[in-house]
Formats: sequence, structure tokens, C-alpha cells
Amino acid sequence: MQTKIQEAIQSIRDRTDFVPRVGAVLGSGLGFLADHIQQDTVIPYSEIKHFPQTSVTGHQGNLILGTHDGLPVAFMAGRVHLYEGFTPQEVVFPIHVLKGLGVETIVVTNAAGGVNKDYGVGELMLINDHINMTGANPLVGPNDDTVGPRFPDMSVAYDPELREIAKEEAKKLGIKLHSGVYLSTLGPSYETPSEVRAFRILGADAVGMSTVPEVIAARHMGLRVVAISCISNPAAGVQEGELNHEEVTEAAHSVREPFGKLVQSILTRISSK
Repeated sequence: MQTKIQEAIQSIRDRTDFVPRVGAVLGSGLGFLADHIQQDTVIPYSEIKHFPQTSVTGHQGNLILGTHDGLPVAFMAGRVHLYEGFTPQEVVFPIHVLKGLGVETIVVTNAAGGVNKDYGVGELMLINDHINMTGANPLVGPNDDTVGPRFPDMSVAYDPELREIAKEEAKKLGIKLHSGVYLSTLGPSYETPSEVRAFRILGADAVGMSTVPEVIAARHMGLRVVAISCISNPAAGVQEGELNHEEVTEAAHSVREPFGKLVQSILTRISSK
């Protein structure tokens, strides 16, 4: 895997010598967040050696390198998922590449179903912890001690300082920002009402089909993580009606302005450090 990671990094280095400090993973319908940076280089995933390519509507499939307030960043407009048939190691391959490019901090975004009944569609949730219900972990198999420890600590997976920054910036901007637990399932089927009730008992506030593998890999490598969910729909059983992916992407687009402003503000605070 290390050989493939280095070959992927080299294929990017053949295009640019740009060195990002912060990486961002943009979820369903959230590719517009890359519009808020001064773009330097855009590389389709198909042009990066060994890079997994998404098949999901709402995920663009581009690596975008640029700056925000002088902070060099790398935005992944689109991600791959376990439910597409990728292995956990393939899902987190881009995180390893970002680390190899120079990234020290990861901003992860996703669209998620609201398990907490107090959450409204289009509202944002700062992830303070997660529950892994995918049945998979990207660290299964031989461990490379040069990458990270065999048994990485996950007690503070989401960086406390970055979470405080996100809360402070949301308050300044007048943006409602919940703070809660994200539960990840394998997908691609949406959850049943009974599953959502069980997730609520477990302590979950939102449910989705991504993020957790990437966060595990990032923490294994010592990267700092901050993650935000867009509540795109009430989870099954919270209200009447069927769930569909179009609803998810529409809800993500509806929060373009506040979500964009929040991410920009977080990046500005990071750049000042």
C-alpha cells in the first residue's frame, strides 16, 4: 500500500509542488465548499494513480489545491464509500495521500440523517464522537509502525481545540451548530425505523454512511480532525415519508451560505496559528 501511496503522491507532484497544511473531505452535495478557496490546481481523481473514484451522484471526484487567507489547503470534492464495494483501506487511501502531501489537519464533512428529534433539516452538527456500526475498520491487517501505532487511542478522535474553534465561529456568525454523536452504518440502504430507535438508545444524534473510516485512519497517522454534518433529512421513523438521495443533496445545497462561511472561518482561525 505504501508503494501505491507514494506513486499517487508522485502523480500529483508531477502536476504541482503545492504543499497543503489542511485537507478537507467534502460529502454528498457539499462540493460547493471548495468554491470558497482560491483555487490553484484541480486534478480529477481519474488522473491520480491508484486513487479510488466515486460512483455516487453529488460527489464531483476532484482534488482541489488552493489557499484561504494564505493557508494552503487540499479539498477532496467527493469521497468513496464502503457500500460502493471498496475495501476500508481503499476508502482511506486518499487520507494517506493528503498526509503525504503535507496535510496536518483534516476537516471532514458529510450529509447525515437526524436521529436526534430536536435536529431540523438543513441544520449543522459538530461531531464530538462517533459510533462505528459498519463492521469494518481500515486498520485491520498488518500494522506499519512508521505510519501509526498498532492500537491507536480514539478517546479524543475529534480535536477538542478545533471543536471549540468551530463553536466560537458559529456563534460569531449566528449559525446554529449542534454538537453530537455521529453513527456510521455500512449502507447503501437507509436505516429502518427500528434501527434508528436503537441508534438513539445507543446515544447517536445523526446517522450516515461515511466519515468514520477516514477519521480512524487520520487519527492513526496523528492528524488533527474536526468534522461537521449537514442534517439532510430526518432519519427513518422520525417523520412520515420515504428517504431518497435527491433529498440529501438538496438539503446540502440549501446550507451553502452558512456552511461555507463556517468552514471559511474555521480555516481562517487555523491559518492564524
